[in-house]
Amino acid sequence: MKIQRITYLSLGTNQGNKLSNLQDAIDLIAEKAGAILKISNIYETESWGFQSANFYNICIQVSTYHPPEVLLNCLLKIEKKLGRTRSNSKKYSDRSIDIDILLFDDEIIFSKDLVVPHPKILDRKFVLIPLADIAADKIHPISKNKIIHCLKNCEDKTSIHKVEEELIRPIPITEKYNYIAIEGNIGAGKTSLTKLMEDEFNAKIVLERFADNPFLPKFYADQERFAFPLEMSFLADRYQQLSDDLAQFDLFKNFLISDYYIFKSLIFAQITLQTTSIRFTEKCLI
Repeated sequence: MKIQRITYLSLGTNQGNKLSNLQDAIDLIAEKAGAILKISNIYETESWGFQSANFYNICIQVSTYHPPEVLLNCLLKIEKKLGRTRSNSKKYSDRSIDIDILLFDDEIIFSKDLVVPHPKILDRKFVLIPLADIAADKIHPISKNKIIHCLKNCEDKTSIHKVEEELIRPIPITEKYNYIAIEGNIGAGKTSLTKLMEDEFNAKIVLERFADNPFLPKFYADQERFAFPLEMSFLADRYQQLSDDLAQFDLFKNFLISDYYIFKSLIFAQITLQTTSIRFTEKCLI
């Protein structure tokens, strides 16, 4: 099972359509890095460390399956896709987008490419103010102070103004649905897709049971005689299976996925059963 980790990212931009830059970055992070849980207000700030156009800055809370180094690489690719060109110079410069990892769970990381918590958090109001919007009570793992207290102790005198516009939070699939059914022709890959989604979204899966149905070989031998008991057997089993799994809430899974849709019984019934039997099946499904 993949482990979900909570990370806080800082996003900034001072080139082009700054609002669009931030929204594009948020959408790509949601697609490539993890689910966006919270977005701070937007703050317009003076450029920090050099003279240039003002920045728009935000912080976001992200739930990710990526380890820190993989997440960093993912964010660098997003920056590049949005037009950011990084240089080896240590001087500050204009940028279409800048994405920094501020916090990663409660971890303290010192590696060649990544330092977490970000070493400049405590010195920058343009980071602390939006971070306090979404994580005021989060403990800084080195200072051992809440972010709101870190903000109060910050000596940065940079002018910062809240922007009235709001950004749109992409709603992850885990919040949209409690139950997803995948249906299609035999051999289309329903079960394979279900298992892939189980791994990708930490979902609980329900797979169709058919191998042990006692009526199946009899149906192939005498379709007219055993069509109705076969379909009723499948319907009863599918109903019982889904009822049991839907009733058992799993705290460690995000939602439920099945590789069949229970109303497929009606489709098969329309092919294999007589009219009176079809109507009976319809009533059972209703």
